[in-house]
Amino acid sequence: MKPGIELAGKRVLVVGLARTGIATALFCAQRGACVTATETRGEAQIGDAIAKLRAAGVRLELGGHREATFLEQDMIIPSPGVPANMPALTAARAKGVTTWSEVELASRFLSGRVVGITGSNGKTTTTSLIAHILETAQFPTLLAGNIGTPLISRVEESSDTSVTVVELSSFQLELTQKFRPNISVWLNLTPDHLDRHGSLDAYGLAKARIFANQAEPDAAVLNADDPGTPPFAPQKPHVFWFSRTKRVAGGAYLRGDEIVFRRDGNDTVLLHRRDIGLRGEHNLENVLAAASAAYLAGAQPAAIASGVRSFAGVEHRLEFVAEIGGASYYNDSKATNVDATLKAIDAFPGRLLLILGGKDKGSDYTLLREALEEKALVAYVIGAAAEKIVGQISGAVEIERAETLDRAVQLAAERATSGDTILLAPACASFDQFENYEHRGRVFKQLVRQIEQRAASRAPAGKR
Repeated sequence: MKPGIELAGKRVLVVGLARTGIATALFCAQRGACVTATETRGEAQIGDAIAKLRAAGVRLELGGHREATFLEQDMIIPSPGVPANMPALTAARAKGVTTWSEVELASRFLSGRVVGITGSNGKTTTTSLIAHILETAQFPTLLAGNIGTPLISRVEESSDTSVTVVELSSFQLELTQKFRPNISVWLNLTPDHLDRHGSLDAYGLAKARIFANQAEPDAAVLNADDPGTPPFAPQKPHVFWFSRTKRVAGGAYLRGDEIVFRRDGNDTVLLHRRDIGLRGEHNLENVLAAASAAYLAGAQPAAIASGVRSFAGVEHRLEFVAEIGGASYYNDSKATNVDATLKAIDAFPGRLLLILGGKDKGSDYTLLREALEEKALVAYVIGAAAEKIVGQISGAVEIERAETLDRAVQLAAERATSGDTILLAPACASFDQFENYEHRGRVFKQLVRQIEQRAASRAPAGKR
């Protein structure tokens, strides 16, 4: 039975009014809580949601946070972008104020089974693919979490028969208490968000909260090929591994052209490698993980194979945008850390014009040197991290300081010849110049479309 929570009459503070904060404030107000929402931005920057919040009776503190407000609450729900060690939050916890993530609060009300996915890279693709397979298998399926729709927004749609597939970041997991997925998926652990967590171990421990409340009837799916994963393997749930390089005792692995799931000594063929349309070896790992989770959730092999075959991929993840003059443009704005950028580079044979940069997250860009030297013609660096990146990759590849994305795309378009690939895979967060990675990816695609339109207008009439 899920641990319950009564919100009526409770003093609840929501910290941050982006998508998750707005949904959380409205959810709590609808259930009778006395809700205050605090935000550093002003009313004009928040937009249309202000009217909805006020109509729901939410008290607003805009333009900054007051520690006294934090200390007056029964419960605080910080948005994922709010650091858990924020001084006002630390003071409130010291006083005994309950502090949960939105995922924890939502889990107290959610019905049905939950599949939770975490990892440094591949979360969005794997989460989307699991949901797509389960929909193909005709399970009532809900998609939520870090992928775009807050989990709390799915509560009313959930039922005893539904399966909610949730993408979970370390930010969402670190303030969970009783959250318990029926199936957990851990994709990998590589350096990311070190500016917030301080160390790789602390980052891993935050992600490992996904296993904390799982019990023997539950399942955990982990990457046997990732060196950072085994130290965080849980004890209580039934552990299944996935590997593209070796046979596993229990879980999914590649046997020739077949993806096989091994359980209790018996092998079941789930699909064939030719069923996978996604580029890159990292996406083979994502498929292994997704197929495992879907199979454990009850999907049959035919539905898994059909789901993988019909999966079109995820926006901003190695997304093909256009071919112009024989050069291909790909949007991988979701590559917000070095390891994701390395996986993106690995998905192409070479002749890359790579766009790097944005807001640094404490990353080591020297790890890009070998791949750049082998496959890149030029790196266009943009954003706040530009000088750090230049200092760490200098000598491995030709570098152009483009400063902005539009300038980088223009320079790349002027330089590219037939057979080249222009790849946005920034290895950085987007918040220095964009609202989020989606915004950055959309701008990139708009810029490419403009180049495509100009090229079409210059082409002879018979070749348009």
